[in-house]
Amino acid sequence: MRILHTADWHIGHRLHDNERYDEHQLFLDWLLTVIETYEIDLLIVAGDIFDNGYPSHESQSQYYQFLRGLAQTNCRNTIIVGGNHDYPGTLNAPRDILELLNIKVIGKAFRELKYQIIPIHDSQKKLQAVVCAVPYLRDKDIRQAIVGESYEQIEERIKEGIIKHYQQLAEEVTPFRSTNVPIIATGHLFALGGEPSAPSEMRECSEKPIHIGTLGNISAADFPTVFDYIALGHLHRPQRVNQQYHIRYSGSPLPLSFSEFTDKKTVLVLEFTDNKLMEVVPVEVPQWRRLVRFRGTFEKLEKDIKDFDDSGQLMRVWAEIKVELDYYEPNIVQKLQDLIKDRNIDILKHQAIYTHTHLSLDEQIGLEKALYELSPEEIFEKKCESESLDPEKYPEMLQAFRELLEDEDHS
Repeated sequence: MRILHTADWHIGHRLHDNERYDEHQLFLDWLLTVIETYEIDLLIVAGDIFDNGYPSHESQSQYYQFLRGLAQTNCRNTIIVGGNHDYPGTLNAPRDILELLNIKVIGKAFRELKYQIIPIHDSQKKLQAVVCAVPYLRDKDIRQAIVGESYEQIEERIKEGIIKHYQQLAEEVTPFRSTNVPIIATGHLFALGGEPSAPSEMRECSEKPIHIGTLGNISAADFPTVFDYIALGHLHRPQRVNQQYHIRYSGSPLPLSFSEFTDKKTVLVLEFTDNKLMEVVPVEVPQWRRLVRFRGTFEKLEKDIKDFDDSGQLMRVWAEIKVELDYYEPNIVQKLQDLIKDRNIDILKHQAIYTHTHLSLDEQIGLEKALYELSPEEIFEKKCESESLDPEKYPEMLQAFRELLEDEDHS
């Protein structure tokens, strides 16, 4: 049996307010070709299908046109679970119709776990696999808020709730072990040992925090051993969790920030013989648009950009430029634009890094950090600082703030 594991499509994503529909269409068309070429039996999409909970008409059209094309391939079964960027109602709305095409959609966790256990059958109705379809587990899915809880208590109960969810599913599917078919779980979470696109405290990190601090972070050892493979989403770099061969993030198909500009993007093809995972083949996603970073003095930038080969690119190259300056130069933006004149390059982001020493590092960063680059959590934290609130209370207040944000997103 062959399974294709992918995640974090983020259809509708905009990079510094630049649309990416063309790139996503190229990816989805390519993915259909890969499914045919590798004769995939089951497609698993492990969350964050869309970039936000209320995708545009064009984003939804791309998604449904892909599913329509998928129905014309040899792939008989598809499982799609929601991520933290997805609104369950949006994903679940056409669920009953999609089931007619053997496409199972789990936008949010069920109270009755049996609805998340999906047997996979071939054309002869023979059981091929069993999938425990676990979407992003929201706080309210796994714990009930208790007045007066400390941050540490909340942290422990969220982690316990996630682990318990997988343990209960494992108990439900253990009888299938005698069938000698693979038992697979999905997840959209941060597993300890995973590497995000950039340190989480940096605004360049493209993965939206799921929980504050270490809330909800579980380790590879917390997953029950009954699972023959665990298909994860949320982290955008393809990777194993703690070097476990059977616990993996497929990564995102497109680089979603400049911090990912050197990453190879993949989908994963799994080969099973009975319930034995024989091989995991990373299939590299073509790079239709190149992202690049330039940094240095203006003289260095001038040389580096001149030496950069932008020929043979299907789409215009998108660049981030950080220019090191001794002092403020009012015309620096125009000078940077002059460097790329008549080149196949667009500057999406530019930043001046001042090298003189009479400004503190915080002041230098503050000069260049625009409001639109801050996350809601960063803005909230700055507000807490401006009100001279107790820093020890920040984690609890941030957790409450995130719960309010989540309720607002899904109201």
